[in-house]
Amino acid sequence: MTQIYLDNAATTPLLDEVIDAMVVVMKNNFGNPSSTHTLGQEAKTILEETRRKIANALHVSPAEIIYTSCGTEANNLILKSAVEDLKIERIITTELEHKCVAESVENLKNFKNVEVIYLNVNEKGDVDIEQLQQLLKSSDKKTLVSLMHVNNEIGNLLDLDKVANICKENGAYFHSDTVQTMAHLPLDFSKTLVDFASCSAHKFHGPKGAGFAFIRKSTHLKAQIHGGTQERNLRAGTENVVGIAGLGKAFEIATDNLEKFSSHIQEIKDYAIQRLSEKIPGILFNGRSAESDKSLYTVLSVSLPSQNPLIGLQLDMKGIAVSQGSACSSGAAKPSSVLSKILSEETQQKTTPLRISFSHKTTKEEIDALVNALVEILRL
Repeated sequence: MTQIYLDNAATTPLLDEVIDAMVVVMKNNFGNPSSTHTLGQEAKTILEETRRKIANALHVSPAEIIYTSCGTEANNLILKSAVEDLKIERIITTELEHKCVAESVENLKNFKNVEVIYLNVNEKGDVDIEQLQQLLKSSDKKTLVSLMHVNNEIGNLLDLDKVANICKENGAYFHSDTVQTMAHLPLDFSKTLVDFASCSAHKFHGPKGAGFAFIRKSTHLKAQIHGGTQERNLRAGTENVVGIAGLGKAFEIATDNLEKFSSHIQEIKDYAIQRLSEKIPGILFNGRSAESDKSLYTVLSVSLPSQNPLIGLQLDMKGIAVSQGSACSSGAAKPSSVLSKILSEETQQKTTPLRISFSHKTTKEEIDALVNALVEILRL
């Protein structure tokens, strides 16, 4: 059976070029990058060259790129250090954030007595930016704003520049979970004045277990993991040299081909919207995911016009991999926390959610196969 992979927002397959780059490092660069001998310094060179290339792409200093194991660790490091080291008293966020942010914020509320305010969102998943402005103007509490650049379930895009400027005008720190947009959108942190951002290599055809946090130097965060001076004293522990080499290669390929890849994927997404609309009467597109100017080109969230909790399994049996929500929570038999906030109770009871996410390897033939399978399963 031919496998069709349409769950690229969860993770992406490793590119051959990335595997090749990692194998070379596995064979030849086994030294500890903290060691002063030649083998150690060769490994260190790989870390620093990769760091420099990433920093150049984001228009920041290499010292502001801190390697982590993934975006979840990066987000945890940023949020917890901000409270402990910057003495943040208030966090403004939404109830639509990724689980790693939502649960970290809840933990800080419960154990560090941080005030947490959740911004309003409408039925399309749009964040109330006016409310954010009012909240920042109405209090002089030391505040961190944490809003994801793109929602991982519905694909809604946040106006990063606008929010960053509002935060700067009001003396607030701004953290954005950029895991879904890093290497998928052009990011220039010399102009977009976020203080903190995050990355996971496996979201753009790199390896799992490698990522980074962008931490602006002027914020002076400190480590959450102790026992070594690695990563500018911000993350103790021997760095994952092989994974970081893969991260660097995947980042390079993604950014060098950004225009070509994004154009192809947007075409695939538009085709999917067209075919689903034609063949499945009553299908709904959640949030802004069907609006090309307001959503990320890799994610399409739909609600099928009948309830079928087994749809993911049925598609899997036909060799088609999709998600019914966030991969970090879809293993549990719970409704999507994002969709439950933006869809009416009636809509949730009458429909079945599906998240279809694309890569530059996705073809129109694969979209046709998905649509045909859905028509067969739904008996349309």
